Amino acid sequence: MRKETTPNEDSTTRIVPSVPWRLREVRPLESYRLYVKFIDGLEGFVDLSKLIASDNAGVFIVLRDPQLFRSVYLNYGSVAWPGDLDLAPDAMYNEIKNNGEWIIY
Repeated sequence: MRKETTPNEDSTTRIVPSVPWRLREVRPLESYRLYVKFIDGLEGFVDLSKLIASDNAGVFIVLRDPQLFRSVYLNYGSVAWPGDLDLAPDAMYNEIKNNGEWIIY
C-alpha cells in the first residue's frame, strides 16, 4: 500500500545540475551592474553599463529603465528580465572565473 503524503511533503527527486555555470543568486546593483553567485560558489559581477548606454544596445535598450533593470531574476539558473531578456550563463561564468567580472560592450 502506498504511503499517504501531506501537502507540505516534497516527494519529488531532487535534481542537481552538473554544470557549474547555473546561477544560485542575482542582485541588481547601482550603475547597471549585477552581483551573481553560481551553484559551485563562484561569485562576481556583471557590468552592463557600457552595453546599455551604447547605440548598439539592441533589445537591451529597455534596461535603461532603472526599475526594469532592478526586476532581474533567475530563470532556470540564468539571469533574466521580463520580456524574454536573458544573459548566457556559460559565457558569464567563464569571464567571472577568469577576471572576477564580466563587462559587456
